[in-house]
Amino acid sequence: MADLVDPANLVGSKEIADRLGLSHTESVHTWRRRYPDFPQPIAELQVGLIWNWPEVASWAEATGRGAGTQG
Repeated sequence: MADLVDPANLVGSKEIADRLGLSHTESVHTWRRRYPDFPQPIAELQVGLIWNWPEVASWAEATGRGAGTQG
């Protein structure tokens, strides 16, 4: 059975950019293309891709990307 994700941890590229202090949401998509270890989105909705925030925050901390891992 798949692990359940806390809905409060679901984030899109805008939330990722905001939480990591990025000025452009496009940076998230650039990271996806450039870094194979960037976390995979957990779903694709009509409004876009969504990720599990703790996975993204861990990646950002481990790689030194973004201004912080708030949230």
